[in-house]
Amino acid sequence: MSKTPPVVRPRAVLVGVQFPSVTDTEHAADLAELKRLVHTLGYDAVATVSQRRGALATGTVLGKGKLKDLAALTGGPGVITSGARDRTSKARAKWEAAEEDSEAEETSEEGTEATDSESEDTETEGTESEDSETDDSEAEDVDEDDDASEPEEDVSGPRPTVVVVDHELSPSQLRNLEKATGAQVMDRTGVIVDIFHRHARSHEARMQVEIARLTYLAPRLRESSGGRERQQGRGAGDSAVELDRRKIRDRLAELRAGLAVIQKEQDHRRYARREQLRVALVGYTNAGKSSLMRALTGSEVLVADQLFATLDTTVRALHPETRPRVLVSDTVGFIQKLPHDLVASFRSTLDEALEASLLLYVVDASDPTWKLQLEVTRSVLREIGAHTVPSKLLLNKTDRLDQAAQDALRAEHPEAVLLSAHRPDDVAKLRQVIIQFFEASMVEAHLVIPYASQGRIGEVYEHTTVLNEEYDEHGRKLRVRGLPAAIARLTQAFQA
Repeated sequence: MSKTPPVVRPRAVLVGVQFPSVTDTEHAADLAELKRLVHTLGYDAVATVSQRRGALATGTVLGKGKLKDLAALTGGPGVITSGARDRTSKARAKWEAAEEDSEAEETSEEGTEATDSESEDTETEGTESEDSETDDSEAEDVDEDDDASEPEEDVSGPRPTVVVVDHELSPSQLRNLEKATGAQVMDRTGVIVDIFHRHARSHEARMQVEIARLTYLAPRLRESSGGRERQQGRGAGDSAVELDRRKIRDRLAELRAGLAVIQKEQDHRRYARREQLRVALVGYTNAGKSSLMRALTGSEVLVADQLFATLDTTVRALHPETRPRVLVSDTVGFIQKLPHDLVASFRSTLDEALEASLLLYVVDASDPTWKLQLEVTRSVLREIGAHTVPSKLLLNKTDRLDQAAQDALRAEHPEAVLLSAHRPDDVAKLRQVIIQFFEASMVEAHLVIPYASQGRIGEVYEHTTVLNEEYDEHGRKLRVRGLPAAIARLTQAFQA
């Protein structure tokens, strides 16, 4: 049997600009994260071009020298060529032809004089050429940042066909880089949106991602090279791009209307769970939320070592079940420079965190930049108003740390829970922490359930813990422990 040939993945070059306020460690972490994003999207990052600058170059992100280094990797010209077409009329063409004939006659008449002075002119031009080259070289040295880092290359094999920039680019910057490099150019936002588009599974997630994707693509549409306007089906004077943008606006309106219906259904479900105890796992992407979700609830949620493996919110009961029952939800992960349109599109998904009783901030303690990742999570939740929800910090993946590093974390964050989702003892300890959090706010009370209302006894067992049970002529007497709101509602219901 013939072996299946290995899948050849497209090759990419990463581009990053380090601003003065960004440390070397943070910049290296940003590029490492971009490399993982690119790998998740299906590309192999084979080289990195990085430069220190005060700000992105307006037209091409990088300076002239670094732009040429980048173009050398991709095989591009390294300069921005004009895409404008020459427009000529018959009168202009006739005038240009007459000018050429006139110049030809003058050249033939002055041929002898040109021959006599040729040697002198050649010497003068040589001197001027050397001066000009020196000036141009000095100009380029000024444009290029002296602190620019050297490109990290591993380009043995086919040339990279994709350039990925670790910043959000304007449409003009995208076009200019494509002209200079001769390669497809993507920015960080485009990569994240494409990953979301590929990983969306549920109908709601697909609609949310499509809204963000179309919003991102609309200003980046460009004219095709086939012509300035379509010949059929166009409005009066509308260009092809204007027609495409109109279709995108119509599609966005349709998607938002459909998503509003789904969100209304989700609101009804959350309202039905309003009196239940709810815990939401929140944190950076690939911090181990899905692994904790599986360990705490016994559910078969997708667990994969990749960024944004799961986008849909999953709600399951804490296992083994408690009384009252505790629901655990796994929310979408966060990342640095998360596109605002994605945050807006996934607002209904993030509402699980807003309406939770307890937030568990999950961080990968083995990542040296976990504090920065935690701040990213807190800032996004702050945007939706979830920063006021009670929370606990979970330092996950401690099985990758030595004992000294774990002791240092305990000393620095005594209130945090150190654990590994793959250790049953750690998961059991976390389960007890969750139960104790809710028990701290519970109170004891006595309920009298008339014999005529015995059919509603299930509500009591669902929302409280029954400590004692007695019977008399009035009905069933229960001593229960539960949240004050649940006990008040049950007391009022049975008194009525």
